[in-house]
Amino acid sequence: MKTFRKTLSIILCVILVAQLGICGFASSDYTIVNPYEDVIWSGDNAWGAYKGTLHSHTTYSDASESLSVMIKEYYNQDYDFVANADHGVTGVDWDEAPVFPPLYLYQPIIGCTYEHLTTEEYAAIQDGTFPLYDGITARNRKMVPVLGANELNFIALSKNHVNGFFLDGATGMGFQSFEGMAGYEDAVAFVEANGGLSHINHPGDWLNSNANPEVVNDPEMVKQFGDIILKYDSCLGTEVFNEKNGTTGYDRILWDNLLMYTLPYGKNVIGFSNTDAHTKSMVNSSFSVFMMEENNSDNIKETMQNGNFFMVTRNLRKNVVNDIGPDEAFDVIDEIGLSYPMFTKVSVDGHKITVAAKDADKLQFIANGKVIAKYDVGEGEITLDLDTIEGAEDFLYVRAELLGEGGMTLTQALTIDDGSEPLEFVAKTGVEALLEKALQILSSLRLVVIVQEIIRAF
Repeated sequence: MKTFRKTLSIILCVILVAQLGICGFASSDYTIVNPYEDVIWSGDNAWGAYKGTLHSHTTYSDASESLSVMIKEYYNQDYDFVANADHGVTGVDWDEAPVFPPLYLYQPIIGCTYEHLTTEEYAAIQDGTFPLYDGITARNRKMVPVLGANELNFIALSKNHVNGFFLDGATGMGFQSFEGMAGYEDAVAFVEANGGLSHINHPGDWLNSNANPEVVNDPEMVKQFGDIILKYDSCLGTEVFNEKNGTTGYDRILWDNLLMYTLPYGKNVIGFSNTDAHTKSMVNSSFSVFMMEENNSDNIKETMQNGNFFMVTRNLRKNVVNDIGPDEAFDVIDEIGLSYPMFTKVSVDGHKITVAAKDADKLQFIANGKVIAKYDVGEGEITLDLDTIEGAEDFLYVRAELLGEGGMTLTQALTIDDGSEPLEFVAKTGVEALLEKALQILSSLRLVVIVQEIIRAF
């Protein structure tokens, strides 16, 4: 009788463990939401991988190269789309001069020129017949403009910049609000009121995370940025890579924290990667690769919103925050012909995430701000089974990073939907909101910021 009871107990335990999942880890009922679900990766109807930037500059603001020079440089470096987002200047067609603030009348005094494309050059770039720098070879692939882009808070000392997109005419020309967080929100609110989309630019520059890397883990800073993203539907997210990441080397970690803050409310944070180029030398720095059926403005806008694109950088320091690589710094901005690592597949089947890649050596998965798996990249596909990962039922998202000789490439967040109702975000109103705004404004006054910048310099 004792033997029978013991045998029955063992059988029941085995059944219970099987119900809990492989390796005894809980296998909760959740769905992995894949932003790349609709992408067709191969075959006759395969989508294209289009290289672009949503943040660049010319002499119509503070860059050293004209619009004509910058656009031709992007064209020659295989870009498929560009949003020119000069400071306080709303981008127009590349064969026109935009309306710009009088501040930038200094440019000819220091030897810089204003020059846009000719109508013939613009047409040829848009259909790919414009010759490359050799003057003979046609690229045979078009490059399209993303119009209505503007980097708002154009003279902010604290670099609390916001990129607005799809603004009409000269809307936003010369827009300037307060320094600091009050200015961030005013810029985002302005874009939303005018029917555009926005993202927060290079937050590490404002946070001064170079001097204090752990500030990207500061709950109060995360909350302040996160509340703006939650409050305004048109604010899509934040830059994760910017130019050579000189002041933004830890913005990737801030992005992880923002995801963990906003996802319980049902709002994803889209990550962006942009050149922010003020010179030709930065055109090969950081950029995005959009997966689209066709390269046109409507598809670019839709892709910005749904997140089926990748972020690439060619320069990043060794990371000392949260133990998330790279293990060593790299800088391949000057290596124009060196291929950057790229995902060629991101698919989901149940609780399994499968990726394939090219020009990559290492792959790591991150969830809730921690590395959960690392792989050497070979010729085949790599599958991460969350049912084998302890604590996976508590993940809010999973994302992947590729490392190779040509740089680093990130996926967007693959979010976890456990079927529960999202929290309701309630923005402060009335006296409480006024008091908070007043405190933000006081801390954002130009004199206060000037003193802070002097202290930072020493």
